[in-house]
Amino acid sequence: MSVDVERVKAAVAELLVAIGEDPERDGLVATPRRVAAMYEELFSGMHDDPARHLEVTFSAEHDEMVMVRDIPFASLCEHHLVPFLGRAHVAYIPAEDGRITGLSKLARLVDGFARRLQVQERMTTEIADAIDNVLTPRGVLVVIEAEHLCMSMRGVRKPGTTTVTSSVRGTFRSDPATRAEALAFVHARR
Repeated sequence: MSVDVERVKAAVAELLVAIGEDPERDGLVATPRRVAAMYEELFSGMHDDPARHLEVTFSAEHDEMVMVRDIPFASLCEHHLVPFLGRAHVAYIPAEDGRITGLSKLARLVDGFARRLQVQERMTTEIADAIDNVLTPRGVLVVIEAEHLCMSMRGVRKPGTTTVTSSVRGTFRSDPATRAEALAFVHARR
């Protein structure tokens, strides 16, 4: 099932009335349509299996860490329907066969899980689980850093606050030196 555009348009028009606006006002006439189109895009990952991006692998005979750092993403918090914006850092150590996936596939994986109602903790775990299940690597490490607008613009109102979550599997969990190397890469800045 995809986004029901007509229902979203009707709901947005009703929401505008509920907050005291006139959905027929010049600046708002097209708002229900624009919001429905936005939701189609923002929730495009809800009925997709982002792990499918990892199914293409290449023989590289590589047995060291592969990391894609600073993958930008935007998602919507399922608690307030407000965005959280951040960066994902994704690392894995290929399986014994040395096969790797394309670097862009890791970014697509992040986008796929971000494009649904989310909480950061679950998103972090979903990304790590997908890599672990599809690539069967010797280790996986996912770190996500994000600012949650539900904390920045409402409630406690602490803009600039960053939430950091991690999900660690295999060698990254069992070998402190390997984990430290990966975290050093995550925190290294140009």
